[in-house]
Amino acid sequence: MMMSRLFAAILAALLIAPAAATDAELAEVAHSSGTPDIPGLKIVWLASWGDVGNAHSWRNIIVHQTEGPTGSARGGALEQFKNPTRRGVTVWVETDGTVYWAVAENLVPTHGDGANRNDNKYIDNRPTYRQVVRDNSIGVEFAGNYPDVTTGPTPAQVGAWKILVQLLRARYGIPLDHVYAHNWIDYKDARYCEGCWLATLARIWGE
Repeated sequence: MMMSRLFAAILAALLIAPAAATDAELAEVAHSSGTPDIPGLKIVWLASWGDVGNAHSWRNIIVHQTEGPTGSARGGALEQFKNPTRRGVTVWVETDGTVYWAVAENLVPTHGDGANRNDNKYIDNRPTYRQVVRDNSIGVEFAGNYPDVTTGPTPAQVGAWKILVQLLRARYGIPLDHVYAHNWIDYKDARYCEGCWLATLARIWGE
């Protein structure tokens, strides 16, 4: 029941959302540098883009969800900016849909637990086991599921994710089937499936 209500809320939000960038517009802006305006996305640049040719060779996207309260994405992003390789991610998403780009794209934050899942519970783990790790995966953290970790993303976060995942894939040439939930590749908190709903949506949108 909770998932059906969440899906209805997300669907309603997407139907009334303002028009986002076209594929052509996103492809163009995805190869820019500096702090570009991304149509349909509110983004706070703590670290700017450089020449994409000098970026780290990201091959995967890992979707995370933190137990922080509403408003914690900004704080997490600021701490990440001060110490880029600490445990965390490159991109943080607040409950209101604001995106914080916290780390220069040639640096590698500490995230993921080594791709230790090999039970094929969610996906075929043969191509991910010990292979989808922090050194080749850009991380995106969605804040706000405190105090109930089973709380899903907000409609605003879903709307931001729809644009952000396209942007990341276009900038770094990441295939659709290389978008992963944290729980798909790592053994995680058994109370909820971290990032699973968002990663599933990304794959559905890209079909």
